[in-house]
Amino acid sequence: MRQKKIKCPNGSATRFWKTADWRLKCRSCRKMFRRKKNPCGISNLLLEKVTTEFLLEHSTNRILERIKITRHKLLKTLTLLRTAMTKDVPKTLEGIVEVDETYLGGQGKNKRLEIKRKSALSKRGRGTTKQPVFGILCRGGKVWAELIDRTEAENLQPIIERKVRRGSIVCSDTWRGYTGIAAKGYIHRMVEHSKNKYSDKKGNHINGLEGFWGYLKRKLSAKGGVRREKLHVYLGEYVWKYNHRNLTFGRRKNVLLKALFRYS
Repeated sequence: MRQKKIKCPNGSATRFWKTADWRLKCRSCRKMFRRKKNPCGISNLLLEKVTTEFLLEHSTNRILERIKITRHKLLKTLTLLRTAMTKDVPKTLEGIVEVDETYLGGQGKNKRLEIKRKSALSKRGRGTTKQPVFGILCRGGKVWAELIDRTEAENLQPIIERKVRRGSIVCSDTWRGYTGIAAKGYIHRMVEHSKNKYSDKKGNHINGLEGFWGYLKRKLSAKGGVRREKLHVYLGEYVWKYNHRNLTFGRRKNVLLKALFRYS
């Protein structure tokens, strides 16, 4: 990782004196300040190595074998990277967008006994005790997703109004949570999944977002399960990776490191 160039807080000066207490003194305005520390509390070289291993999707144990770092510092660094990913998302989406909801929680046979007892009456799809997730995908662009409490109109439509620019074409299934979205300044197109129709042959479908749900569930399944209290950062991780999937590895690493320093 290239060292970020230090600038004076009062301007763009880049020449300084070092003081006895390790502060910097600007040669132009004489202001004294301390250099911003690495948010992870480790060296930049070590941070670059951890970021590389993280983007290669190596497990925590494998990273510990390959890099000399304590488990505590590694877990802290990985948490900060994932948190930065959750914040590095598009503010608004426009054009043709797809909206849909899904449920995360894995198969019942793979859950711990205490979880099985709590969710004994759970079912698949809407009405399940699994965690609902709402997502928005911009055709040819990026995806956005968030954990939600319920999938009713009062939960979904305020998110659409906040994240999707008015005048956009919104594609969805026929779930009642989307009823009335056209009255709020959107062009609403629907596909009837209940009748096994997944496209109207006119470009109105949500297959792109369904593809992302499949990608997300495969990645979470490969983790061997994620606790619900940590699910939001893993969701943010895979949203970010999906959005940057077309970048080269080096470019992805640089973008992630910049996000880390920006949001930490």
